[in-house]
Amino acid sequence: MKLEGLKVVDLSWFLPGPLLTLAMADHGAEVIKFEPSGEGDPGRHIGPMDGEESVFFRNLNRGKKSAVVDLKDPQDLGAVLAHCDRADVFVESFRPGVAERLGLGYAALAARNPGIVYCSISAFGQDGAYGGRPAHDLALEALAGVLSLTLGDDGRPAVPGLPIADLVSGLQGLSAVLMALLRRATTGRGDRIDIAMHDALLASCANVIGPALRDDRQPEVKLERTTGGAAFYRIYDTADGRQLVLAGQEAKFIRALLGHLGRPDLIVPCLAGPGAHQKPVIDFLSATFASRPLAEWTAELARLDVCFAPVNTLPEALADPNALQRRMVLTDAAGARHLGPPIRFLDEPARPVLRAPRLGEHTRQILRRDATDR
Repeated sequence: MKLEGLKVVDLSWFLPGPLLTLAMADHGAEVIKFEPSGEGDPGRHIGPMDGEESVFFRNLNRGKKSAVVDLKDPQDLGAVLAHCDRADVFVESFRPGVAERLGLGYAALAARNPGIVYCSISAFGQDGAYGGRPAHDLALEALAGVLSLTLGDDGRPAVPGLPIADLVSGLQGLSAVLMALLRRATTGRGDRIDIAMHDALLASCANVIGPALRDDRQPEVKLERTTGGAAFYRIYDTADGRQLVLAGQEAKFIRALLGHLGRPDLIVPCLAGPGAHQKPVIDFLSATFASRPLAEWTAELARLDVCFAPVNTLPEALADPNALQRRMVLTDAAGARHLGPPIRFLDEPARPVLRAPRLGEHTRQILRRDATDR
């Protein structure tokens, strides 16, 4: 199965759906993004502008085609349906029931094109208890209990730095679409995929949800393995007001660092698992790391077999040697920087187009092609 040559109809906005279709566009699929007139995809207006386009929109919609349509207009709807007749994948992010009312539901499209893979991404799923209730990432993190695990030093939930529900639902959707395309290669039939952001977020809690599943209790966040209860999985301040993290609790890392620092006596409590008994280790490491600046610790720890990292700013992250060597930062002819594609195929490397379409840039081309085909 090759992505190059696949045709994708994209009626999704903001983050999860565009993230799904971006991966396909970067690897050669033709992605037609149908947008409403006026503002188009709201993502066009999020974040800083770089010339005529927002950096947010560009990094999620590069290489796609944009056509402006009114889905309530029979002629425009007919043009979209004509593309769906030839499409391999259809992605939509309307509230449940809206696509059906517009004449773009799965049953209608599959009757015309049995091989179509139809992916709906919504907050609570097509048959969820909350129906058409609106919700973006932060609300879903609250409902799924994720915010109850993301606590600041004051013990209150903190706003996460990344929209995890958006990201994991987009990636779950991509996985599902590729699985359905693989199945279609042997059956000739597509399928209907129902991705709920709420579901995807709950499924992402597998590593922390044990106490709730087994004992119906909230984890003691500050004492758990990955949320504060382990000395070798924590954030530490350095003398210059920066931070570094220890992020590996394997015995070899514990022995390497504590042996190097002359405190092998602290190895035993670390090997006993997370909990209050690790406080003496945490206190020692906090005082030790606070005694010298980040750059000195980074140089010293790099010589040891220790799982650690400096807490980079975003500009520092973009300048990271590994990110640059992996081509995760690309520069176009005008000097603008872009995020590179993270999916690597040996035989079919990505060929990202480092520009996003202007709103409606391809409307005439796409509608004229349909008129010719009919």
